[in-house]
Amino acid sequence: MAQGMVYETLVENTVNGPGPRLAESWNISEDGKVYTFYLLKNVTFQDGEPFNAQAVKENIDAVQRNKERHAWLALASRIVSCDVVDNYTVKLVLSEAYYPALNELGYTRPYSMMSPGCFINGETKDGVSGYIGTGPYKLTEHVEDQYAAFEANPDYWGGEPGVKKIIRKVLPIGQTTLLALQKKEVNFLVTETGGNMLDVQAVRDLGKTGDYRITQSDPVSTKILLVNTGNPESPLAEKPVREAVWYAIDRDSLANDLLGGEDFPAETLMSKAVPYCNIDLKVRNFDPEKARQILDAAGWKLENGSEYRTRDGKTLKFNLCYFSAKAGQKAMSELIQSNLKAVGIQLELTGEENNACYDRRKTGNYDMLFDVTWGVPYEPHCTANILKPGGSYGDTTKGLPEAEKLYRKVDEVLASRDEAARKELYTEIFSTVHEEANIIPLTYGRLTAISPKNLENVHFLQNQYELPFKDLQFE
Repeated sequence: MAQGMVYETLVENTVNGPGPRLAESWNISEDGKVYTFYLLKNVTFQDGEPFNAQAVKENIDAVQRNKERHAWLALASRIVSCDVVDNYTVKLVLSEAYYPALNELGYTRPYSMMSPGCFINGETKDGVSGYIGTGPYKLTEHVEDQYAAFEANPDYWGGEPGVKKIIRKVLPIGQTTLLALQKKEVNFLVTETGGNMLDVQAVRDLGKTGDYRITQSDPVSTKILLVNTGNPESPLAEKPVREAVWYAIDRDSLANDLLGGEDFPAETLMSKAVPYCNIDLKVRNFDPEKARQILDAAGWKLENGSEYRTRDGKTLKFNLCYFSAKAGQKAMSELIQSNLKAVGIQLELTGEENNACYDRRKTGNYDMLFDVTWGVPYEPHCTANILKPGGSYGDTTKGLPEAEKLYRKVDEVLASRDEAARKELYTEIFSTVHEEANIIPLTYGRLTAISPKNLENVHFLQNQYELPFKDLQFE
């Protein structure tokens, strides 16, 4: 959220699709390979340097010289060149048509615009000398792992923000955060969707005091279990075991009992509100008896007096790794562990710090891994792209019988120019993922903001990583 206060992008993702930001308009060539952007004039960086086509080229070129770091973003591998046409016109040339190009140019990173004066030897890959953009706020002070201070940019091209100073504090998850609010050490809180960091009842009680306003977003992401299908020695390489896990999990209890109704039970990886994902898929509701029947048919039996199923002397056992720093994931994992035990599956739990979990996801060193999708506007195309080998979800598809066919469809959909064909390809891709149960949905999460009662215009953008602080106003 802090980056979006300082930096801006050429386009902005909205509920109606990509819209103007630093580029006031654009056109796309008939073959879908050339994007010509017409930039706003009279925009300056916060250090007084002009924002123009040369600055855009330097920013995009710097990212492209470090594109391996941004491999999660398919656009990075498709940009051939960024060319200056005139002072306020820039041309972006791609190697092939790529329909989500505008969406990805609108992400807060990596294609946001920084003053070239902050580059080190013309590069950004080894760090920068300052944090200066064209955005509504200037970063004035930063103490790592403690706080960052921002002041309104009086020369902002979109008009000076109503709230003149914002201090963002780093606080531990849980009750400490609420205590800081009650002690007036902070007066504005925003939760994240990867873990429910605030006690639900405590938040509701705050709302009842009349001192605070509680604002919640629509569902913006999905909490999921990534299932590694690439290890032939793991029981999870078998589709029946994955299906049984799906049926055994009580999503209603996760969403309503554990999370107090702040999340919603998820039946599919993508909610039907995600573009191209209003797909008719088989519903696998909580049905432990169905899970038992599937496991019985697959030869995983409960011997007399045993808690866990076995087959050929091997116990039906695997591990779930969760992010220990994300509140809510531990409790959710424990409930899932209990659900699976009820059908004879032994689930071991491992809680690790964020970087350790990310390393597991990158290397495939997991049986099941707790994760959260990026949400719109990253979906569905980014999630589809990372299903491929080398992607964050590549190990979930590695052992699927039609993996290569799935990968070809992903390539086809990203290059598609026909709307009907694109819709059909996404239907086939996510139908395969759903049928194979290699990614198991849990709940749809949303954001919660707790703000002073006299702070107006608190609302959320399309994605879960930004909040429009520039729109806030005190009464």
